[in-house]
Amino acid sequence: MRKSWLNLCLCGTAVALLFSQALYAADSGLVMPLIDGKPSFADFENMAPSSALARSMAKVDSFVQREPEPGEPSLQRTEVYIGYDQVDLHVIFLAFDSDPSQIRANLSSRENIDGDDNVEITFDTFNDQRAAFSFRTTPLGIQWDARWTEGSSRRAGFDTTLEMVWDSDGELTDQGYMASMTIPLRSLRFPDRSEQTWRIQFARNIPRYGEESYWPPYSVDVEGRLNQTAMLTGIRDVSPGNNSQIIPFIFAREVDALDPGATGGPKFDQSSEQDVGVDAKFVFNDSMVLDITLNPDFSQVESDQPQVTLNERFEVQFPERRPFFVENADFFATDSTLVFTRRIIDPEGGARFTGRAGNFGFGSILINDEAPGLNKAAGDPLQGEKANVAILRGFMDMSDQDRVGVLLTSRDLADGYNRVASVDGRFKLNNNWTTQLQFVGTESEPASGGEVTTGYQRNIQVNRAGRTFSNHTHYIATTSDFRTELGFQNRFFRADSSGLHQRVNFNFYPENSTINRWNANLFGVYIDDIGGDKIYSQLGPGVGVNFDTNIFNASYTEYSETLRPKDFAGILSNRVYKYEDFQLGFTNTTLNTLSFSANYRSGTTLNLVPPRGTLPSIADTTRFSFDMLWRPLDRLRITNTYFHTELQSKIGGTDIFSNEIVRSNWNYQFTKEWSLRFITQYDETDAGPASRLTDDENLNFDLLLRYVINPWSAFFIGYNSNQSNFDIVEMEGERELVVANDLKVDGDQIFMKFSYLFQR
Repeated sequence: MRKSWLNLCLCGTAVALLFSQALYAADSGLVMPLIDGKPSFADFENMAPSSALARSMAKVDSFVQREPEPGEPSLQRTEVYIGYDQVDLHVIFLAFDSDPSQIRANLSSRENIDGDDNVEITFDTFNDQRAAFSFRTTPLGIQWDARWTEGSSRRAGFDTTLEMVWDSDGELTDQGYMASMTIPLRSLRFPDRSEQTWRIQFARNIPRYGEESYWPPYSVDVEGRLNQTAMLTGIRDVSPGNNSQIIPFIFAREVDALDPGATGGPKFDQSSEQDVGVDAKFVFNDSMVLDITLNPDFSQVESDQPQVTLNERFEVQFPERRPFFVENADFFATDSTLVFTRRIIDPEGGARFTGRAGNFGFGSILINDEAPGLNKAAGDPLQGEKANVAILRGFMDMSDQDRVGVLLTSRDLADGYNRVASVDGRFKLNNNWTTQLQFVGTESEPASGGEVTTGYQRNIQVNRAGRTFSNHTHYIATTSDFRTELGFQNRFFRADSSGLHQRVNFNFYPENSTINRWNANLFGVYIDDIGGDKIYSQLGPGVGVNFDTNIFNASYTEYSETLRPKDFAGILSNRVYKYEDFQLGFTNTTLNTLSFSANYRSGTTLNLVPPRGTLPSIADTTRFSFDMLWRPLDRLRITNTYFHTELQSKIGGTDIFSNEIVRSNWNYQFTKEWSLRFITQYDETDAGPASRLTDDENLNFDLLLRYVINPWSAFFIGYNSNQSNFDIVEMEGERELVVANDLKVDGDQIFMKFSYLFQR
C-alpha cells in the first residue's frame, strides 16, 4: 500500500510536469532618470506633478490585482514617480481613493503596519531573481522593510529582521494620500559597475478590499516573484562610496532574581550589570560586507510571541531577531535548516563576511559561544568551556533562477566537535515547476570524547505554482547518526527517518459572486525509519473560502504514529497509535479598528505526558486560539493572544492537563520616535491525575519606554517583573523550592540600553 501511494504521488507530479506552460518573461521596463533635487509633496500639489522637478521623474501607473481578483485592474488608481541623484533614490506615491475617509492610517512603531493601507517598492539590485530589498510605507509615513528571498527554503519570502536607514513620509489628502521614500544608495548592495541593471516592482495594499495590486503584473499563474518584475535601467555612475557603520551601545541593569541552584538552597540574589560593546559594518566594492561584533548585546528587547510547547515531541522554533546575524542572512539558508543562529547564545565576539561577485555569492561566520561553560558546577568538564563556531557558504547562480551551493559548518566544544557539509541546488524547470535538491553529511564526536559517528541526509522536492493547481512533493531521508548542532530539524527532517510529504491544492475563482476564491487541498505524510518500519503518517483534506475581508477554512486529518523503545522510556516494542482531529479557522479584517482570527481543533491526540511508570495513550483533546488587533485610538495599538489546550483520558474522562496562555501587548505612539509599550503574559498549566506534569503558573509584566531615531540609534528604559507559584520552605535545616498555590515575585529588573549609529 505504501509503495503504491508513493508511486501515485510521483507519477502525478511527472504527468503534471508534461503539461506545464512555457517560460514567462516580463517585457515591462523602466528607465530611472537623474533628477536635480529632492522631491517633496509640494512638488505634487493637488496630487499631480506641479513642478519641473516632479515632471522630470519617471511615471508608473496601471496597477493590476493579484488579490482578490487576479489580473483585474486595481479598484483605486495609483501613480508612482521615481528618480535618483548621486546619493539617494527618490520615490513619490500618489494613492488616489474614491472614499478617502476609509483609508486605514494609524501612528505606530516601525514595522507594525499590518492592517493599514500601504505602498511598496522592491529592488532586485543584482538582477539575479533570487533576492531583493523591499520598502513599504503607510499614509502616515510609518516604515517597514524586508529582504525578499525566492524559493522554498525556510527563509524564503519576506525576512523582516532586515533593518535599513532610510526616510519616509506620508500625508492624507481629500483625494487619497501621498507617500514618499528616500532610500540612500549606501543602504543598498549592488554590483560595482558604471551602469546598473536592476529589477523593480511596485505594490499597493488596500486592506478594506483585501487587495494587493502590482506593477508590473505579478501573476498567480507563474511560479516566482522576481522573475515577474520589470527591468530597471538608467542609473549610472553611482556608488555607496566609503561606507562604514559603527554602532556602540551601553547596557545597564539591576536584577533581583531567585537563584534555585544557590549553595544551601534557593535564595534571592541581587546584582548589577553594566556593559559596553560595539557592532561595526564595513562595505567594500558596493556588494561585500564585513560585520564585526565585540562583547555583543544579544539580549532581545522584543520578546518572542507565545507558542504552545506542552505535549510536543519536537522542539518549537523561534525566529532570530539579533542584529549581528541580519546582513545577507538568506545566504546561509538551505531547505534543511543547517544554520539556526539562535543556537549561538552568549558570544564574546565574532565576525561575518558576506557578499557577491558576478554570479558568485559567499558568506562566512566566525564566532564563539560562552553559554556551554556557564553555570556549570565545579568539577564539571565543561566548566568555563566555550564553543567555537565556523560557517562557510558559497553559491553560484546559473541561468535565470537556477542556483547551486555548498555549506560547511563546524562547532568545536572541549574534546568534541560537529562537522556538517552540504551541497544544494534549486532549478526552475519551466514557467510553473521548480525543484530543490540537497545532500548533507555530518561527522560528530561528543564533547567528552568517544566514538565518532557519521550521518547523511537526502532532501528532494518538486513544486508547482499556478492559479488553479499547485503542488508540493518532498522526499527526505536522514540516517540515525545525523547531527546538526547548529541547525534545526523538524519532524520531517529528524534522524532515523525516510519519508514523503505532499500537498496538492486547487483554487477556483467564481464569477459574479461575493466569494473571491475557494480552494480544496489534500495533505499527506508517510515516514519510515531507516530500517523500513512505518513510524508516522497523516492524511487529510481541507477547504477554504475567501471573501474580501473574511477567510474561512476547515480540515480533517487522520494520524498514525509509532513510538519505539528509543522514543519513550518504558516502551519495550514498537507501539502504534491512531488518532484524528478536525480544525476550523476564521479571519476577519472588515473593520478599521478591529481585526481578529480564531482557530479551533477537536479530536484525539497522543498523550506524551502520562503519569510516571505508565505509557502514552490516546486522549481526547481540544485546542482553541484567538488573536486580535484593536486600535481604539489611532496612536494606540493593542494586540491580544489567547491559547487554550486541554487533554482528557478517553476512558473515564480523567483530566490530563489544561494549559492557558494569555498575552496582551499595548503600544502607545506619542510620535514616530517616542512610544510606551506594556506587555503582560499569563501562562497556567493545571495538571490532572492522568499526567506527570505539575501545576505551573506564571505572570510576567514588561514596561518599555522607547526613543527610536532609526533601527540602530535608539534609547530604551524598561522594567520587567515575573511571578510564579512557588514557595521556599525550611526542610531539615536546608531551603527547598516547592510548588505553591499563590503567585510570588521570583525576579524583577530595571534596565537601560542606548545605541547610536555613526555612519560615513
